[in-house]
Amino acid sequence: MDRRSFLNRATLGALSVFAVGLGQGSLAYLWPNRAGSTGGEVAAGSLDEVLQFFEREGKPLYNAEGRFYLVPYDTSDPSNPYVAAGVAAGGVMALYQRCAHLGCRVPFCESSGWFECPCHGSRYNIAGAVTRDPAATGLSRFRTRIEDGQVVVDTSQPLAAPPGGSFTINQPPAGPFCREEEEGSQHQG
Repeated sequence: MDRRSFLNRATLGALSVFAVGLGQGSLAYLWPNRAGSTGGEVAAGSLDEVLQFFEREGKPLYNAEGRFYLVPYDTSDPSNPYVAAGVAAGGVMALYQRCAHLGCRVPFCESSGWFECPCHGSRYNIAGAVTRDPAATGLSRFRTRIEDGQVVVDTSQPLAAPPGGSFTINQPPAGPFCREEEEGSQHQG
């Protein structure tokens, strides 16, 4: 084999290896990741312990395994649409951690008692209803049930959230927001 043939074959081989690697990387990026418990049922602890956490800490309980927050929610009215839909049970509701605007993880602000998106400033009350643009809807919910005293959350499919302007509870901020911006400025989406 002459030198030119060798270099042509070596170049084609290297390009082939690069193309296969690029294709596999692209497929891995685009294919949904269902690793771990996300995408299935997550046991989030005993109902008694969750309710005690709410009383003791005064904030939602974050579940990293399922990527959701458990929040206190009045489930005494069986005609409540969230209770009827199975997204609230035993005094708790599970809210997806992702902002409805662009999917950033939304942390809970202890001083205001609301969820505040660090990316674009959307704000959500404790029940996940959006109270500030640019998000058009509230935080998505997951089906929640109580089974043998345990809170079980089905993370396989986030359920639709209430549209903007739908306030499921009347909850003003408890204090200053964690992410204060200039007075009078408001994001528009």
